[in-house]
Amino acid sequence: MKVVDSFHIKFRLQEKSFNSVHELLVFSQQISLEVHTFLVEWFNEKSFVEVKTSGSTGSPKVIQLQKKHMINSAIATGDYFNLPENTTALLCMSPNYIAGKMMLVRALTLGWQLDIVEATSSPLKNIEKKYDFSAMVPLQLNNSLEEIHKIKKLIIGGGVVSNELLNKIQHIKTEVFATYGMTETITHIAVKKLNVISSAVEKSKGVESYYKALPNIKISVDKRSCLIIGAPNVSDSLIITNDVVELVSSTEFKWLGRFDSIINSGGIKLIPEQIEEKLSAFINQRFFVAGISDEELGEKLILIIESSNVLSENVIRNSVKNLQSLSKFEIPKEIYFIQNFIETPTGKVNRKETLERILETS
Repeated sequence: MKVVDSFHIKFRLQEKSFNSVHELLVFSQQISLEVHTFLVEWFNEKSFVEVKTSGSTGSPKVIQLQKKHMINSAIATGDYFNLPENTTALLCMSPNYIAGKMMLVRALTLGWQLDIVEATSSPLKNIEKKYDFSAMVPLQLNNSLEEIHKIKKLIIGGGVVSNELLNKIQHIKTEVFATYGMTETITHIAVKKLNVISSAVEKSKGVESYYKALPNIKISVDKRSCLIIGAPNVSDSLIITNDVVELVSSTEFKWLGRFDSIINSGGIKLIPEQIEEKLSAFINQRFFVAGISDEELGEKLILIIESSNVLSENVIRNSVKNLQSLSKFEIPKEIYFIQNFIETPTGKVNRKETLERILETS
């Protein structure tokens, strides 16, 4: 017996309704091979869908997700963001990965009116229509600020929103939310408001917006201070992450960084993501910090910037030294420049391969 053999009666794709799964599958061939391939898998006899992880923290791999869990995730998103049937939604991310697949599942399950456009870095450029809901990566949001009023509610995943971008979205009408999740949790299990609540005025008063777990999600930490997720509606087992967090309450947490990226420099543990947040105050290009082998310190902290303008090294070095928010241990020992970062298939910076290239050529 099929797990999924139908879709919501209100479901629309590219403004078209369908009388059968077969009719939908035939039509999906006109959109893209990726959309058609996923829909064929969604309506097949199997109880699971095979999904590729992004490869941002390791080698990409294929895992199996239960369709019933994907449906539960879709319902949770609809309930949390108040997105009932007839919600207009835009899919502008690749259907090859979980974020894109789940936009399709939400539309099919909840009865949304879904439009699909090519997953470009500026997805709203030629769009006149307005939408209730969409999902983007930070780069897409940054490139769509002039047209972002076309989206009422927007979730952001696939990367950290920089302080510069955060400041840009404080006065827009679109409600923007950062999401915490991964392929294994079938996208987000926690959400953080990025504008209005996290306004510059409130930030100046010391108010900070934390990730808040969705209903039916239990959170805790292990001895490494890494997040443990209990999400029975989307996973049959506990999910033990490598994300170092600070628990604010039984339902809220602050994300600090990745345990597997912590740098031990002379006995001092440095969390790259926290240092990067401080450095983003004056570095406008893409960048990251990392640790490399050092005879004296064990590991030394370095800064890698995506830029061909090596002449700015002295300016950046002086700015780093004068940045009061950095401790003396958080000041990079060396600065490297590279013209283009290596990226994962989903557009995230592949830190490991970029660092390897830097070390090979230095």
